[in-house]
Amino acid sequence: MSQVAAHCNHFSNDNNNNTNSHESAEEAVLAAAATIYRYRAPIASLDCMEEFAGTNEHLTALAGGGPGGGGLGGGGGLSGALGGALGTSTKEQMLLAREPLLSGSALVARQTNVTPGLRYRNLGKSGLRVSNVGLGTWVTFGPGVTETEAENVVVLAYESGVNLFDVSEAHCGPRAEVELGRILQRRQWKRSSYVVCTKIYWNTKSDERGLSRKHIIESVKASLARLQLAYIDVVIIHKADPMCPMEEIVRAMHHVVCQGWAMYWGTARWTPGEVMEAYSNCRQFNCTTPVCEQAEYHLFCRDKAELYMPELYNKIGVGLMAWSPLTMGLISGKFDEAGFPLISRSSFKSKRSSYSWTEDETGATTKETYTWIKERLEPEELRRQQDRQREISLVAERLGCTVPQLAVAWCLKNESVQCLLLGATSPAQLYESIQSLQLVPKLNATTMTDLERILDNKPTRPPIVSTLALR
Repeated sequence: MSQVAAHCNHFSNDNNNNTNSHESAEEAVLAAAATIYRYRAPIASLDCMEEFAGTNEHLTALAGGGPGGGGLGGGGGLSGALGGALGTSTKEQMLLAREPLLSGSALVARQTNVTPGLRYRNLGKSGLRVSNVGLGTWVTFGPGVTETEAENVVVLAYESGVNLFDVSEAHCGPRAEVELGRILQRRQWKRSSYVVCTKIYWNTKSDERGLSRKHIIESVKASLARLQLAYIDVVIIHKADPMCPMEEIVRAMHHVVCQGWAMYWGTARWTPGEVMEAYSNCRQFNCTTPVCEQAEYHLFCRDKAELYMPELYNKIGVGLMAWSPLTMGLISGKFDEAGFPLISRSSFKSKRSSYSWTEDETGATTKETYTWIKERLEPEELRRQQDRQREISLVAERLGCTVPQLAVAWCLKNESVQCLLLGATSPAQLYESIQSLQLVPKLNATTMTDLERILDNKPTRPPIVSTLALR
């Protein structure tokens, strides 16, 4: 009997060992899968974000004890509840099983404010992650907008998942930095949860002329004081200075980064040649390279963003932060009494020019702008622009959206745009623009072909001329 009992005990121990080894194997698989996923390249993490993006119905089911697991408090365990409520694959269950145990209400609260279609992408080829839409505060802190309204816009952007705020002394003076700094201080958001971009601007009318080392360092220190921040995430040099050596500019920006005043630096309104020159100087003198270029991009200005910025990104890692998707806010799908479309004069500039409006250049009223356009456009060109605006309105009506939403979604359809800056003077206006993210998947090949036919301005590179043919 003792031998039989010993044999049974041995058999029982073998079963326990097999069970333990089986559980250990499952844990090892979970840990290995999570470890492999954690160290994937950034593009792989983007795929995962798109994979899990969508509605929050599964989180509601978890909180209320919906089908498939009886809520998080059910007896099926965390992974079982998640698998039943989500209907997820084994890989998703393994990843979700590693999440800390949260109550249903806490899990829902954590995901409620996630905006459908919002993505986080690396800025350039740096490690800085920014939302694919950012808040450009040119009009938010401009004249006619109260401090309360401006704060409501910033809060709505942050709670919607937007983590990038762009300010500039060129557009609305120091007020933008001061107001944004006050809002950030009052809200006490975690510093690592948002990204602040500010610009170093100069013009020939001010006392601070050029991009000397003195001007750059003084501007950065002044911005830090106005923003009440320990550091600035990205410092943008607004417009290149042909009178200042590029070596002095890149060495000054490298000093700013090394001192911890800024984490990254970029450019705005620079030509592709100037960006390449800055990169070459950075490599030559072992300085920090720029990570992004802010460029105008909308339905009527496409050359720089579509032809040259993808090449700069692939060659030297400079990303694209696009601005003015609504052509300075004048693409509204509306027409005046004479049937004239509300589009700005920047829509009719020469094909390969890059232009940015500042506060000194935007003094003209809307009526003067329309007069400027009407006086300089031939009747045939004016009629063509009217037809384009009306056809774009028909496309927007077919998609069930507004013309501004279509314009924003069209810009986001370009994969080269890593962050699109949106302007808003009210929370309602910002909410409408953010909803354009859900429109991007609806822009299929047929719709994009229709827009290309309407615009008829697809940029093309000039033909390559062989030097042998000139001999």
